Amino acid sequence: MAYEEIRIKSEVGRCLLCHDAPCAKACPEAAGIDKIIRSLRFENYTGASRRLQNSNIDSECATKCMEACNRGKIDKSIDIPGILEDMKVYSTEIQEKKVDLSIDFCGVHCENPFFLSSSVVGSNYEMVAKAFDMGWAGVAFKTIGLFVPDEVSPRFSAMEKESTPFVGFKNIEQISDHTLEENLGFLKQLKKDYPTKVIIASIMGQNEEEWTILAQKMEEVGVDIIECNFSCPQMVGEGLGSDVGTNLELVSRYTKATRKGTKLPILAKMTPNITKMEEPAIAAVRAGADGIAAINTIKSIMNVNLNAFESEPTVVGKSAVGGYSGKAVKPIALRFIHDMKKCEELKNIPISGMGGIETWRDAAEFITMGCGTIQVTTSVMQYGYRVIEDMIEGFSNYMISEGITSVADMVGKALPHLVSADELERSTIEYPKFDRKKCISCGRCYLSCYDGGHQALRIDEKTGQPMMDAKKCVGCQLCKLVCPVGAITAGTRVEKKK
Repeated sequence: MAYEEIRIKSEVGRCLLCHDAPCAKACPEAAGIDKIIRSLRFENYTGASRRLQNSNIDSECATKCMEACNRGKIDKSIDIPGILEDMKVYSTEIQEKKVDLSIDFCGVHCENPFFLSSSVVGSNYEMVAKAFDMGWAGVAFKTIGLFVPDEVSPRFSAMEKESTPFVGFKNIEQISDHTLEENLGFLKQLKKDYPTKVIIASIMGQNEEEWTILAQKMEEVGVDIIECNFSCPQMVGEGLGSDVGTNLELVSRYTKATRKGTKLPILAKMTPNITKMEEPAIAAVRAGADGIAAINTIKSIMNVNLNAFESEPTVVGKSAVGGYSGKAVKPIALRFIHDMKKCEELKNIPISGMGGIETWRDAAEFITMGCGTIQVTTSVMQYGYRVIEDMIEGFSNYMISEGITSVADMVGKALPHLVSADELERSTIEYPKFDRKKCISCGRCYLSCYDGGHQALRIDEKTGQPMMDAKKCVGCQLCKLVCPVGAITAGTRVEKKK
């Protein structure tokens, strides 16, 4: 029974991903067990296998690592020996090749497609310099205005689901809390010290004159691209934030004002708090934008305390609508990017994608949907800049395995496979296939099918395993999705009976 992958995912998901991990410090072989586990967590399985094969770790060493595990202070230490044993499922020959991850975006050369998005993760010199040193290709610096906001405390909240503590993330933070002069100094020094890195200056004005002034000042300090923040859901003043992104006239006027102040490429950052993102995107492009950035955070209310009836984050008993981000928003982001790329007027416009990107696989999905670069915030806020190591390595390994030689060759590859619902095949049915050896007789598929599907499964009294009634099964494959051990897969596709 091939349960190794399931056990690995479950166990590494428990890991705290500590800074200066005690498991690694306790290892007499200095095998970097923390990096192996982190690579597994971020779906960089080939990288994890390579690290393991290049180490001298053995069962004794792994036991010492496990004894030092911080997780043991909470409940039970991570089963490091078990993880290493299960990793044999990945022990295949690993190609030691290097690929070129560079891509040109809006005429600017990027060493790889991975950027920090405009947020607290890129808000001063020290932070961005550290990120650049670790391998990030660029940054969309935290939004700069001509004013400094007065921030609240606290301003973050997270949404949980079962054992996952960070399904979604809410913030009520506003634009940069540094003065314009301080921010200009950060940008100028960054460009001087890291001339090959790409710096995107995110700006927000309150009127046309401010947009022009800000654009001029950004170009003067040497940034590469200017991003117009038309979409921050926390900015509620007149002419600010996401209300701009839903107003085609303001999008057009402010883009034109920005273009008046610079010859640099301009990105218009779109709000998802709208039905058709194509409309403001077209307005921005017609007014002089060279590309689009999408999506910004989604307006949200989160976590109502049922004793105090207060919502999070709670600021002296009150909260406000804020921006929702994290892994949960990825499907929404991909849908908006798809819609813009399928639009005739926007299909050739570069897009920098963001929204729920945590791993190299997430990033690859955005690129195949049509993005030239991707931007990350929430994952960095959880795990630190170090996620870039597995993003670069995992993406490179994927390209090698698929024989892909250029990131540009991947851009938009998934778009032809997305069609209108009325174009989908409807004359056949794909029944689920049951692996009796893998099945553990938990009955999850039966419950879901009976209570949420078409009552096509029953439990065999002798084996305790599900049995399918083909006359009732419609091939929805809900059973496959809920199976915890992968014992249900897609079966044969056949013609529907008339």
